[in-house]
Amino acid sequence: MTDGEKHVGSFPTVRPRRLRRDGVRELVRETRVSPDEFVYPLFVRAGEGVREPISSMPGVERFSPDTVVEEARAARGDGVRAVLLFGIPREKDERGSRADAGDGVVQRAVRSLKEELPELTVITDVCLCEYTSHGQCGIWEDGDVDNDATLERLASTAVSHAEAGADVVAPSDMMDGRVAAVRRALDEAGREETAILSYAAKYASSFYGPFRDAADSAPDVGDRRGYQMDPANAREALREVRLDVEEGADMVMVKPAMPYLDVLSSVRREFDLPTAAYHVSGEYAMIRAAGEKGWLDDAEAMHEAVLSIKRAGADLVVTYAARQLARRARAG
Repeated sequence: MTDGEKHVGSFPTVRPRRLRRDGVRELVRETRVSPDEFVYPLFVRAGEGVREPISSMPGVERFSPDTVVEEARAARGDGVRAVLLFGIPREKDERGSRADAGDGVVQRAVRSLKEELPELTVITDVCLCEYTSHGQCGIWEDGDVDNDATLERLASTAVSHAEAGADVVAPSDMMDGRVAAVRRALDEAGREETAILSYAAKYASSFYGPFRDAADSAPDVGDRRGYQMDPANAREALREVRLDVEEGADMVMVKPAMPYLDVLSSVRREFDLPTAAYHVSGEYAMIRAAGEKGWLDDAEAMHEAVLSIKRAGADLVVTYAARQLARRARAG
């Protein structure tokens, strides 16, 4: 081949494989997964000394307020810096009365965690589905969730979590106006420093099944399609996020993660706020189940899944595999 016949910018002058050799490969890696970016969800139920495996989520347990400290300490040792708490009360009623109880399971767990692990960032889920006897995320009236009546209960719950010591409250209910209601209530209670992580784009997904087993929160009446988003809609997600940002959200979340990577990427490009994605129970469980069957390497697949979520634009990833992934990341 003469000088005039050389293909500038193509093979053989350009060989992308040069950058895929061990040593060089790591230097040019575009996306990295760090334990600092994981949020570890924990289920807290009433009782003492409880560590209760969840059959539909291999490796995940329910904890009582005392044992959740042990688990959080172990996670912190693995490099995980933040946890997200979900409460499972002993008794439920139509209004979710235990959601904002000063001696509720989440409130007790928050106080214990902040006393024993003050450096741990504690985030609390703010929703009524775990506390209502009917399993809906709000006040159920005349065959539907009463949006505006629910706002007061959510705001009261958020304040109770903040007063217990939560660093961040995370409303996940998808009621209209809930971020503004929560922000107003926190400020009036003197909790201006408590941040809000809004589940801004939360879809009515089929990937929540194992979570509903874990939290005993499957609806007994109706469904949640009247307030959670239609999986067919992407542009609507940007509108939802914009509304929450305008109402005072400090961070926003897309849930679920992997089936909605296009939405996650759009949100990250559009808004200059920290963006989280929830690698939900169904996503986690199907990888673990396939691993148990020997159909794939679940450790590799879990890492690849979370890497894809990061690559799509997530600053934070909520994942049940946080400890496993943190240990892997620290080991290089």
